Amino acid sequence: MSLKTHWEHIYQTKAPTQVSWYQEHSLQSLQFIRQTGMPKTGSIIDVGGGSSTLVDDLLTNGYQQISILDISAAALEVAKQRLSAHANDVTWLEADILHIRLPHHEYDLWHDRAVFHFLTQQDDRRHYVNLVKEAVKPGGHVIVATFASDGPERCSGLQVSRYEPESCTKNLATALSCWIAQRKSITLLLELSKSSFIVTAARLEV
Repeated sequence: MSLKTHWEHIYQTKAPTQVSWYQEHSLQSLQFIRQTGMPKTGSIIDVGGGSSTLVDDLLTNGYQQISILDISAAALEVAKQRLSAHANDVTWLEADILHIRLPHHEYDLWHDRAVFHFLTQQDDRRHYVNLVKEAVKPGGHVIVATFASDGPERCSGLQVSRYEPESCTKNLATALSCWIAQRKSITLLLELSKSSFIVTAARLEV
């Protein structure tokens, strides 16, 4: 089964509120984004955003340029249906993060709470980092949440990589040539579960 087929099956067979990562509101992600101080007119990409409600919260809080990238068309359709007419205010990108070319220095902020920890191969992580450097503007912000060392070993039937704060720095900040704004160990309160995450918030060098 291909990765895309896997995720399409997940979203076609489960209600949005039945997946373990569901949040009625993505308050912690929104807080990290607010803390960057970026203007509401800045360009945001939510990688692996799928059916997440973060896009709803961003629109409600006045952010104007939002792109949602996900491998699953079904996940994106859930969000579009939920937003109704406001879906037209969002750019929707259906693609695998490892097989997409994003515009050069297009985004002021890159947010990922769903993808990086699924990249278990070093070559894939290296490709991801290179894509961030290509797509995010100099001085732009990068916020990536990964499962912590005491988090689950698998998610949705797939193996994941778990991290300590230092290994996040090695895999992300050092490779991106950026400085760490914040790095926190948090327990993300989800509707159906609790998961420990490492959140790395960094800013690219100008």
